[in-house]
Amino acid sequence: MSEFRTENDSMGAVQVPANAYYGAQTQRAVENFPISGWCMPNAMIHAMGVVKYACGIANRDLKKLTESGKNRITEKQVESMLAACLDVADGKLDAEFPIDVFQTGSGTSSNMNVNEVISNRAIEIDDGDRFDEEKSIHPNDHVNMGQSTNDTFPTAIHVAVGSQIKNGLLPALARLESALQTKAEQWDEIIKIGRTHLMDATPLRLGQEFGGFSRQLKLSVDRAESALGAVLELPVGGTAVGSGINTHPEFGDRVSKVIAEKTGVPFVEAVNHFEANAQRDGLVECHGNLKTIATTLFNVANNIRWLGSGPRCGFSEVSLPSRQPGSSIMPGKVNPVMSESMMQAMARVIGNDQTLTVCGAAGGQFQLNIMMPVMGHTTIESIHLLTHSANAFVEFCVEEMEANVDQCKGFVEESLSMVTSLNPLIGYMQASKLAKEAFASGKTIRELCLEQEILPEATLREALDPFSMTEPQE
Repeated sequence: MSEFRTENDSMGAVQVPANAYYGAQTQRAVENFPISGWCMPNAMIHAMGVVKYACGIANRDLKKLTESGKNRITEKQVESMLAACLDVADGKLDAEFPIDVFQTGSGTSSNMNVNEVISNRAIEIDDGDRFDEEKSIHPNDHVNMGQSTNDTFPTAIHVAVGSQIKNGLLPALARLESALQTKAEQWDEIIKIGRTHLMDATPLRLGQEFGGFSRQLKLSVDRAESALGAVLELPVGGTAVGSGINTHPEFGDRVSKVIAEKTGVPFVEAVNHFEANAQRDGLVECHGNLKTIATTLFNVANNIRWLGSGPRCGFSEVSLPSRQPGSSIMPGKVNPVMSESMMQAMARVIGNDQTLTVCGAAGGQFQLNIMMPVMGHTTIESIHLLTHSANAFVEFCVEEMEANVDQCKGFVEESLSMVTSLNPLIGYMQASKLAKEAFASGKTIRELCLEQEILPEATLREALDPFSMTEPQE
């Protein structure tokens, strides 16, 4: 058997790998775009399978496939086409999508890749010859009926992004929030010193500090919900420029409802198809929320890295789990690798936001944005990094962290900021003088006050009680 077969498109003959389910237009794109070696993410391909399935259902129910014009096919062929769409959606044909991300800006190459694969797989399911040049289930006439790349490709981006946020990112963030809140509750009685500007500040409880981290994650969950909301409107039904040429007036609504039912995400038809086809503002908004989440995760990971620094010459207020040897030259060294991993991944997400911003602002002219493949790829990458980093950080760091109680308490009495609670009793200026004297002499605030009999011992004991400093006082 030959290594290649001949396929034809509107531009002529093309040599295609013999057993590939894709055809001529896919092969042309493979040859035209040897750019990065990055194929479209599987999540995007699966979403395109869902979109094609929903379009097939709508066209079937509207009788467009079985009763309209010269392109009629049988009900059995329709069911074969729908089954092929689900094969794509379920990831059974992932190896058939070799086109580089940096391709035609509308995503036409990937759309036709999907159309060709579904066409040939459907013919095979229908017991036909998928190598026959006369396609009984045609990639354009049947699989792409009532559609344009310009509306279905951005629809698939929204479906992939929305599904990944709902099923991956939201549970991961909620898991990290819960793990941090558990630590906050466990450590609520542990007094430690606060730090502002990296300098000693007034005391707080370790549980309060971690409660702050937990709240950051709760807000991140809210932002992920907002990110999801930004991509719920689907462009499908607008076809080439938003006018809906060559499709049924009910098509967009019907397709959106099938997609919503299939994914469990409340997608809806776009309010205005001209906006939905031409602009990717919703995707830019979505990624802006993802960037903010990345900023939070970077910050939390970095704070925990600092709190675990040591083990003898740093803060060492929490003990981070030992995951792996930390040095090729220093025996026994262990590093905060989970924080470092998270911070690197979040730096990538923050950088990705610049890509989305440029593509959204400069990529859309008139009725089409021509930067969509990289926008889809980048957003899906960001969601993947956020999701997997959050899950790994919970499993390999947060859940196994332990508090170093003695280390936390040891810093408190030595802090010059203990003098803050004396302000109402002796005034700011005298308190400031005490702090400077304590620093110069190496004595604590308490020791100096007792030596100089600045306050009665009972009053001093109450005023310098570290726990009372962690809450407002009447």
